[in-house]
Amino acid sequence: MRNFKNLTVWQKGMNLVKEVYFLGKYLPNNEKFGLYSQMTRAAVSIPSNIAEGCGRQSDKEFKRFLEIALGSAYELETQLLLVQELNLIEKETLKTIDLVLEIQKMLQALVKKLMS
Repeated sequence: MRNFKNLTVWQKGMNLVKEVYFLGKYLPNNEKFGLYSQMTRAAVSIPSNIAEGCGRQSDKEFKRFLEIALGSAYELETQLLLVQELNLIEKETLKTIDLVLEIQKMLQALVKKLMS
């Protein structure tokens, strides 16, 4: 069994969750239960699926959970881009999108490693 807390991608995922919750302070009140709710669920899904995958017995199962985390990372990237395009938040999202892209690359590399 892997220790998810030692994985850099999980640690970055946890930081991402905190950033997304922080962004909620800047969203208009009418988005608190719409887009913001979707964003927080997608963000929490990333480190949660990494952790759950670490608890699985095989690399195949671990890979499946990493792929789910990767899907959530793409979902969150889309939501953050939408927030920017709607001008709901401007500068603050840039750092968060960069972190999402970094996590996506790390997850892709880990999945690729498990496939070989």
